[in-house]
Amino acid sequence: MSEENTKSSIIGAEDGEQAVADYLADNPEFFERHLGLLRDLKIPHPTDDRAVSLMERQVMTLRDQVERYRGQLEDLIEVARENERLNRRLHELTLALIETGTLDEVLNTLQDELRTQFDADAVELRLFSAADLDQAVNEGEPGPAMFRDFMKQGKPKCGELQHEQLAYLFGSQAKETGSVALVPITGERTMGILAIGSRDASRFHSGKGTEFLRRLGDVVGRTLQVMTEPGV
Repeated sequence: MSEENTKSSIIGAEDGEQAVADYLADNPEFFERHLGLLRDLKIPHPTDDRAVSLMERQVMTLRDQVERYRGQLEDLIEVARENERLNRRLHELTLALIETGTLDEVLNTLQDELRTQFDADAVELRLFSAADLDQAVNEGEPGPAMFRDFMKQGKPKCGELQHEQLAYLFGSQAKETGSVALVPITGERTMGILAIGSRDASRFHSGKGTEFLRRLGDVVGRTLQVMTEPGV
């Protein structure tokens, strides 16, 4: 057979296979009318040299899909359970903060609740005014000035911090702190940072969700506002 005839045969075979594939795609009920083919057609098994019927292969494919969907469902259920736990803990923390009357009581409550319910190794609340922040920035002083961009963004943040930032927030505990969750506290009179530290460097990683931290910041901010503005 000439090379030209060989190429023509190959092209013809490929066209024929495509025509069959197109037909089956357009007529999915074909095998309902020809159930015997499902048992008689043999295809290679993906993991060994056995040949299985098309029906058996479909069953195996469906089982794989079921296992995959089951894993996804279990992941969603675990996320829902974790969200429920966080909401319950936030509710309990909110009730505890309602009972506070001084700044020291607020800090003590945050430290007790976050360490007990959220396994935090360190909890600190650093408060300052907008004027204090501007003055520190203008004079190049450490402290609040190191968090100017963070406060400007107004969003919680998780991850690692520079040594100077850790020292300002946690003092003597800075060296033991591997990762931090930062929560901006904003108000008309008072602003600041709630810092939650962990010895585990992977505990508060940059990809961690911050919705709970945002709600926590709202609760703490509102508590401080009521405390500093009688009658609110």
